[in-house]
Amino acid sequence: MLKDLLISWKKMDWVLNFSVAIILVLGSLTILSVNQELFLHQLPILFVSLSLVFIFALIDWRPLVNYHYVTLGLYAFCLLLLVFTFFFAPTIRGIRGWLVLGPVQLQVSELVKYSLIVIFSAFFARRHIGIAHFSNVLASFFYFLIPASLIIVQPDLGSTLVLFSLWVGYLLVSGLRWRHLGIGILVITLISAWAWGGFLKPYQKERIKGLFNPEYDPLGINYNVIQAKIAVGSSGFLGMGYKQGTQTQLGFLPEAANDFIFAAFIEEWGLLGGALLVMAYGVMLYRIIRIGFFAKNNFFKFISLGSVILFTTHLVLNVGSNLGLVPVVGVPLSFFSYGGSNLLTSALILGTVQSIPLRS
Repeated sequence: MLKDLLISWKKMDWVLNFSVAIILVLGSLTILSVNQELFLHQLPILFVSLSLVFIFALIDWRPLVNYHYVTLGLYAFCLLLLVFTFFFAPTIRGIRGWLVLGPVQLQVSELVKYSLIVIFSAFFARRHIGIAHFSNVLASFFYFLIPASLIIVQPDLGSTLVLFSLWVGYLLVSGLRWRHLGIGILVITLISAWAWGGFLKPYQKERIKGLFNPEYDPLGINYNVIQAKIAVGSSGFLGMGYKQGTQTQLGFLPEAANDFIFAAFIEEWGLLGGALLVMAYGVMLYRIIRIGFFAKNNFFKFISLGSVILFTTHLVLNVGSNLGLVPVVGVPLSFFSYGGSNLLTSALILGTVQSIPLRS
């Protein structure tokens, strides 16, 4: 037994683990700089997450391809949690998206992301050759639509965009034809127009307005982005030094451990630190792609691709919102931002990816 564990330990992709470790250390240092209490709260969750990576890496996920009820069961369980959230969740940070179990707060939308990667991987592994068939596209769309409908009413636009990116990403890597993609863009445009007049909240519309007009409401809807830009712009090449960032330490930068942790990090570590962080994410994504490339079956290949799509979407939305390039939708930076649910889910995904080289 011990010998098998040692063999499994050696077969893991340790370059991937090392890149994630760099991101975790830099993120933890930034959270500690922003708020020591948040850091102490995150610390035990970090240890649990690291344990989950190695536990999930030891699981053989190949039967999921053959037993469809397992993937459907995970998917249905997450939908059930979303229904419970709809009826029983309290409002936290303006969103009714957390199930509170004593001292534990679980953001269900994070777990839904993992279940969607699993069920999409099983679905597209069997049907990617005929993905252009309308029935396949429609079936995959409903896998996305059902949880997205329950999440958008929380209202959590950020998680909904991440789920949508997963669906579109899987279609693209499955070989969807460009003409079908053009039809999809048209449909998305129509849905966006309907969403604007239908269910988008006033503050969500204000954020979109603020994106295209940086001078709009500088003390209101654009305040966070303006402060983030000041933090990034004043950092210089080497930054202001650890715990020396004025925007962060004096409280001008809101949500410095969550939505705007990238700006808080750049302010203290400068462009050099930012380059190191982006490089670590680049190595992480490359190693996951490499694992998928050498995987022995399509299910594992799609698990890797789905993980890359998810982590890239989080990276683009979080960093983009810090730089004023995309609307602020409250998407955390994977393995970096404060937040137990996202960290645990990221660990589950990483552990599942690490199980692939153990079976190759």
